[in-house]
Amino acid sequence: QVQLVESGGGLVQAGGSLRLSCSVSERTFSSYSMGWFRQAPGKEREFVAAISWSGATTWYSDSVKGRFTISRDNAKNTLYLQMNHLKPEDTAVYYCKAKGPYGMEYWGKGTLVTVSS
Repeated sequence: QVQLVESGGGLVQAGGSLRLSCSVSERTFSSYSMGWFRQAPGKEREFVAAISWSGATTWYSDSVKGRFTISRDNAKNTLYLQMNHLKPEDTAVYYCKAKGPYGMEYWGKGTLVTVSS
């Protein structure tokens, strides 16, 4: 069973930065595409960013493009999300997701990001 553990969430003022990490317990991590999603109170979970298995290709939602950067370190089995110029509307629980080469998907339990105005 693949396990994902997010960390790095917390309370930050608007305009500030945070870096989220997602540690993955899978020796074939480099074969998984990875993504970040978020869920704000009372809202559905939404896509934030994704990265291909090699790290060569990334995708972003329009709401975070230009402010957030997704990256990965395959040697450390870790996914990152650098979040800059944070806004109150970025407040949410952030989840990482792993998708294996045969379509299996795994989720972490999330880390809370709160942006104060």
